Amino acid sequence: MEGNVVWRSRVRLVDEVAAELRERIYAGAYAPGAKLRQEELAEDLQVSRTPLREALRVLESEGLVVNEPGRGVRVVMADLPRFLAAYRLREVVDGLAARLAAESDDADARAGISALIEHQERALEPWDPREYTRTNVDFHTRIMEIGGNEYVLAEAPIVRMTSQVFTPIAFLHFEAARTAVDQHRGIAAAIADGEGDAAERLARAHIRTTIERMAGHDARAGRDTGTGRGDGTGHDPDKAEAHG
Repeated sequence: MEGNVVWRSRVRLVDEVAAELRERIYAGAYAPGAKLRQEELAEDLQVSRTPLREALRVLESEGLVVNEPGRGVRVVMADLPRFLAAYRLREVVDGLAARLAAESDDADARAGISALIEHQERALEPWDPREYTRTNVDFHTRIMEIGGNEYVLAEAPIVRMTSQVFTPIAFLHFEAARTAVDQHRGIAAAIADGEGDAAERLARAHIRTTIERMAGHDARAGRDTGTGRGDGTGHDPDKAEAHG
């Protein structure tokens, strides 16, 4: 990475190092499965190994990195079980977030979600997968914010995890992204109208679409290879679809 990093506070150095590494992972600077060499990171970030190790432990507790004996620290990868587990959590969280947003007294905030969909549409023509991903995260996290439930907001990192780590930019597909945007319109309309039941149902169905696609993709891959479990070498679910 180029440029010097200026730390704002030595007291919160571990938090700042963790935040820097977290953003780099989300931005794709370190790919899924990439090894994070502590000596190189310490030199790059201009910190000692002690706060760096503590920062990596923070990211490990968040599920962003894994510390494998004999292999070191690596950015998490999304095999199919981990991918589906994350999206099953999102189905519940996104559904509740949409219901709470629809039940919010802030009608202006509810109506304003549609503007985020306009930003997503601009990422479709011409197709810009990086911008689509950014606006997709904005859409889902904004719904969580409008609902105002601190416990739902605490789950916001799962949106970035699934969208920016489990779904590499190179594997996003335009047609699936277009379908996702269409589904977003329905969710936004239900929230704007204050229809909590409909908002939750549509939000959960939106995430369930991804779950069903990936389960179906894995089953088809299993039939093609005769294994029943894809290629058996670390199935990459992100090559099939763009996700919600």
